[in-house]
Amino acid sequence: MSRPSSGLELPRHTERPLSEIYDVALLDLDGVVYLGGAAVGGAIDALTEARRRGMRLAFVTNNASRTPSAIAAQLNRLGVPAQAAEVVTSAQAAARLLAERLPAGAPVLVVGGMGLRIAVRERGLRPVSTALDRPAAVVQGYGPDVDYSLLAEGGLAVRAGAWFVASNADLTLPTARGLQPGNGSLVQVIATATGEQPVVAGKPEPPLHAEAVERTGAKRPLVVGDRLDTDIEGAVRAGADSLLVLTGVSQPADAVLAPARRRPSYLAHDLSGLLEPQPEVTTDGAGKFRCGGWTARLTGGSGASGGSGGSGGSGASGGSGASGGSGGAEGLDIDGSGAAIDGLRALCAAAWSAGPVSADSVRAAVARLPFSG
Repeated sequence: MSRPSSGLELPRHTERPLSEIYDVALLDLDGVVYLGGAAVGGAIDALTEARRRGMRLAFVTNNASRTPSAIAAQLNRLGVPAQAAEVVTSAQAAARLLAERLPAGAPVLVVGGMGLRIAVRERGLRPVSTALDRPAAVVQGYGPDVDYSLLAEGGLAVRAGAWFVASNADLTLPTARGLQPGNGSLVQVIATATGEQPVVAGKPEPPLHAEAVERTGAKRPLVVGDRLDTDIEGAVRAGADSLLVLTGVSQPADAVLAPARRRPSYLAHDLSGLLEPQPEVTTDGAGKFRCGGWTARLTGGSGASGGSGGSGGSGASGGSGASGGSGGAEGLDIDGSGAAIDGLRALCAAAWSAGPVSADSVRAAVARLPFSG
């Protein structure tokens, strides 16, 4: 496995498949393994083959609404063999945070689904549903049945001094119908009403990654996800390598425009990337970056502003290196042919090794790549 040379920031390359280099894949679920009630295309075959080659799988999700057993059952129905012990949720990470601070049997007001209630109970705490029980803490996680009355109870308890913990802060949740409000959006109801921001257990915060590593015993984990702002940033913060797949929230332009704290080690169209070597990006040292049949080039200051985020409105690349002003931004261009993901690797190498880049030029360059759909 190669690391980029000094002065350049390139996607990693490997001569062997990732499944032979890393002992455990820490896989996000929504947008990576499944989307809504259906498996992502190619995911079942890729995971089956990765496991056959000796890579262990763990399913690590910010979704706190369901229990590990329920998630494992869904995976099995989709054709991905899984046991409850292989599933790690933000509910479990949040419950560990609570148990490390609160005495056994302490009341905790749960604003969320059954997965969160059970995780709290398994840590020896007492789930409650009203501020009248004087809870020591409020823990909030996504649940499709969370309503105003439960949010109001949570707000009352936080105002009364309860410690506020959130399972995760994802603003959106990918579904077959598109992006819908996630727990991070709902958390803001209580946070806005009380002026108190929660301690967050899920990605990109460290507790969930630590929980996954401890439960799996991973020595060399690979974080696999579809979101730069949770999966990939969480891996960077934990010092773990990561693979971004393009089957969920973050889109190709988002990856190119990603700030350093959200840049993946590897890129792949989908989970088949676990089974393949990662090709090298080379550079001539004069602003040209090649991968496969593609050559990306820096074109000098373009003067285009284009905003500061990535494409697709995902919010996954906020705070990127895209130019927000009227000058000084590098432009990007690309030509060639071959696999679109190789072109994306070349564009990422060019953008990550440059100063601010024009978001407009990035979007135009990405549009030249033959991504389907």
